[in-house]
Amino acid sequence: MRGITPSTLLFISGLLVVPQKSFAQQIGTYSHQFGNGESDGVVRETIDSIVITPMPNAPFTAMLDTEWVKSMSNGGTMTLINQRRIARDGKGRIYEERWMLVPKSGKFKSVMTAIQIADPLTHIVYTCMMDGKHVCTPASYTDKAVAAKAVRGSRNGPLPNNEGFVNLEDLGDGSLEGVDTIGTRITTTYNAGVLGNDDQFEIQRETWYSPQLGINLLSKISDPRSGTQTFTISSITVSEPDANLFHLPEGFRAAGQQVGKASQ
Repeated sequence: MRGITPSTLLFISGLLVVPQKSFAQQIGTYSHQFGNGESDGVVRETIDSIVITPMPNAPFTAMLDTEWVKSMSNGGTMTLINQRRIARDGKGRIYEERWMLVPKSGKFKSVMTAIQIADPLTHIVYTCMMDGKHVCTPASYTDKAVAAKAVRGSRNGPLPNNEGFVNLEDLGDGSLEGVDTIGTRITTTYNAGVLGNDDQFEIQRETWYSPQLGINLLSKISDPRSGTQTFTISSITVSEPDANLFHLPEGFRAAGQQVGKASQ
């Protein structure tokens, strides 16, 4: 099996694709209507969500909300959202749903694209695509993702090679949904020319970390290149999740497994 780390395989909270087939058909119709049905210059973007590592003895079930506000060249903004269920059991096994990002206007409904189940004991992660084939593809699971952590004490300093500077702010203690958190804000300023930029710009990241669960319960990233991404964990239940979540979904089979053979 091909080795994939959690940050890559437990892939993204949302893939910026056309949210539903009807919308895709609509855009395609416009392209052909105005004489250009080619795909030159298509931009495909992804965003990385909150990282969930296989921390044992820290079970929970929750919802993870994503909001992506992107600035447009005309001065306006566009907002994409989704919501998905996540869970981790006492053994450190991780369950994540994947749902499409859709416009916040409510005109288009999000749809589930995949379920992923990672097991740090067997070192296998299954990706079950909601494409009608009812197959879950296994891959090697290695815990190499960079876990969130608490940061204490405000400080600042320069980046290497005179590229800019970093300012770290300790935001103190907080609480989200009754779970204790520690807040941190990191502002990174890049000098002109470092990343092909004409002018100096800054990226700001604010996180509220839960030592109890070993994850950020809120993460907000503001970057002038990609907009503002806010990830919020809500509806938290700090107890053992339904054990069925960590088995292949009903009606699915592992790739290469014969139909009718029991799943994991």
